[in-house]
Amino acid sequence: MLRLRSIAIAVFAMMALAAATPLHAQSFSEGQRREIERIVKDYLVAHPEVLQEVVAEIEKRQAAADAGRAKDALSKHREALFNSSRQVTLGNPQGDITLVEFFDYNCGYCKRALGDMMELLKSDPKLRIVLKEFPVLGPSSIEAAQVAVAVRMQDKSGKKYLEFHQKLLSGRGQVDKARALAAAKDVGLDVARIEKDLQSPEIKATLEEGMKLAEALNITGTPSYVIGESVVPGAIGVAGLKEQIEMARR
Repeated sequence: MLRLRSIAIAVFAMMALAAATPLHAQSFSEGQRREIERIVKDYLVAHPEVLQEVVAEIEKRQAAADAGRAKDALSKHREALFNSSRQVTLGNPQGDITLVEFFDYNCGYCKRALGDMMELLKSDPKLRIVLKEFPVLGPSSIEAAQVAVAVRMQDKSGKKYLEFHQKLLSGRGQVDKARALAAAKDVGLDVARIEKDLQSPEIKATLEEGMKLAEALNITGTPSYVIGESVVPGAIGVAGLKEQIEMARR
């Protein structure tokens, strides 16, 4: 989609440039404009590499602009992103690099990415991992995320939360409140307390915080990561995550 948009912009820009009136020249007639447009079109057909160069430059500038906005947003929201009292923190609490994951319990890619996270926890003793519920796939995802927040409220250590998290993401089918409560019960949590905590303002505040952070960072899908100073969209696999972590360390 981005590339199609870039091509459209490039074509429009080149056509507009060709048809534009020079500062010190008389306006072109309609016939002259049509002739210029024909010449530009013929040239682009004969030399498509020119259009490719224009598209590449547009994408390069867009990527630089996006990176700049992401860096500004990371600086502005750093405390809520990395050190919120409403997050789940795994791995080394004093780790030299923090990986933040935004996820949805009904996201198929998040289910695949669970193994990546577990491998990182096992293989990188200096890594700190922060989990942010980001339920974007409908009402059932919101229900599951609400239960997950209540689980976090009950389990300050994060150990039971991680068991719960693994159970939900490793299962099949739609995840909703009933599935989430069943998973909480299976890992030994107090379901009656969870039901009570679901009425707490903390549930809404936690999910709103995650949504606002995602919006500020232009995160629209799951899984998405923040690693060091970079926003990394998509399930890029454990090798890709390790590469990003090492780049952040350097």
